[in-house]
Amino acid sequence: MSNKKQITSAVKINCPTCKDEVEWNNKSEYRPFCSDRCQKIDLGAWASEEYSIAAEPTEEWSGDNTFSSESSGHTLQ
Repeated sequence: MSNKKQITSAVKINCPTCKDEVEWNNKSEYRPFCSDRCQKIDLGAWASEEYSIAAEPTEEWSGDNTFSSESSGHTLQ
């Protein structure tokens, strides 16, 4: 067996919020963010609908807070 330590280069990325460089490893508690603050800023942006994922409307959703007759018959409040 070899006593040589395996050298691996750390992967570094930019924090999606503030763009600071962050090392991507198991010790990075907030990855891909650099801090709890940046993580919460991003979460707040999703919660306030600043971010969204594009999707095509489905036949089930009519857009008026009700589902089609094929669903359970509940309305959204």
